[in-house]
Amino acid sequence: MQVTNAQATKRTTIRTLAIAALAAAGALGLAACGGGSTGGAGGSAAGQASGPPKVAAVIKGLDNPFFQAMQKGIEDDSATAGVQTTVQAATSVTDTTGQADKLTGLAGQDYNCYVVNPISGTNLVQGIAQLAASGKAIVNIDSPVDPAAAQAANAKIATYIGTDNAAAGKTAAQELSRLLPSGGKVAVVGGIAGDVTSGDRVQGFTSGVAPNVAVVQTVAANWDRQEALTQATNILQAHPDVTGFFAANDDMGLGITRAVANAGKSGQVKVVSVDGNPDALAAVKSGELAATVAQYPYAIGQMGVDACRAAVSGATLPAKVDAPVALITKDNADQAIAAAPKPFAAYPNPFTALIKK
Repeated sequence: MQVTNAQATKRTTIRTLAIAALAAAGALGLAACGGGSTGGAGGSAAGQASGPPKVAAVIKGLDNPFFQAMQKGIEDDSATAGVQTTVQAATSVTDTTGQADKLTGLAGQDYNCYVVNPISGTNLVQGIAQLAASGKAIVNIDSPVDPAAAQAANAKIATYIGTDNAAAGKTAAQELSRLLPSGGKVAVVGGIAGDVTSGDRVQGFTSGVAPNVAVVQTVAANWDRQEALTQATNILQAHPDVTGFFAANDDMGLGITRAVANAGKSGQVKVVSVDGNPDALAAVKSGELAATVAQYPYAIGQMGVDACRAAVSGATLPAKVDAPVALITKDNADQAIAAAPKPFAAYPNPFTALIKK
C-alpha cells in the first residue's frame, strides 16, 4: 500500500502511544482505506470499519444487459454479506461526464470503499484521485482505469477485477481450431478500431489458432450486429472458401450467423464469439452459433464487493484478479442458461479468504 507521509507518521504514533491515546487516534483513521497503484502491489486498508462496511459502486449504463447483471451481482452479494451498498449508473454507456458527476457526488459521503466501472480509461480519474487522497479504497472492475492517467493524478487503485480478454480470444481460437480439424480459412470481426478490449480479444484469437488455420481478413464492426452482418456478407463474397469466423462480441457474432444463413452456409461456416449474453446462449443451444466464450459480469460485481469487504477489514489486496470465463458449446448450453447470470461452475475468488472477521 502506498500512503502519504502524514499517514505513515500517524500510524507510527498510534503504535507507540498508550492504549487510551491509541483509541483516540484510531478514531481518526476509522473506516479509511488506501489502495496500491494500478499494475503495482495491491492495496490494504488504512483502517478497519466498525460494523458492516459501506460501499458505493458507480457502473456503466443500465441500458445494457451486461451491466444490469453486474448490478445484480453487486446487490446480491451485498445482501448476503450484510454490506450497505449504493449502486449508481451512468444514463448510458457513452455518458462519461454524467458518470464522473455521480462519483463526485458520492465521494463526499460516508462510504468506506468505492467500486468503479469507468466508461473510459480517464473519465473517473479525478474522482478516484479525490477518494485516494482521503484514504478510501478504490476497487476497479471490468474496464481498467488508464494507468498513466491514474499515476499522473495520484489516483491509486487497490485492485483491478476483470476478464482476461486475450485469454478469452485464445479460448475462442482453440475451439474454432477444434471445429476445423482439417484447417481452413477464417475471418475476424473486431469491435471499435483502437479499442483495448477488442484489440486484446483479436490478438488473443490470432495468436491462438492452429497452424493449419489461416486468418484471411480482419475487419471492425463497432460492436454492432447489423454492421457485422454487412461486413460478414462482404467477406463471404470476397472469400467464398471461408469456413469460420471469430467475433469479438456476441452481438457481432449473431450478425455474422445471419450473413452465413443468408449465404446458405449454415452449419458449414462455424462462428465463435465472446460474451455469453442470453441471445448467444440460446443461439449456441440451437446450433446457430458454434460457441461463445462467456464472461460473467454478475461474478465481477460480486468480487468487487468482496474486495471492498477485504480492504475494509484490513487485508492487502492482489493488484489484479481475473474474472471467470467459460467456453459454452451445445454440450453445456443448457447448464449455462439455467445458471445465468451466474457462472454454472465454481471459480476462484481470492477475496473471500482475505476478509478478516
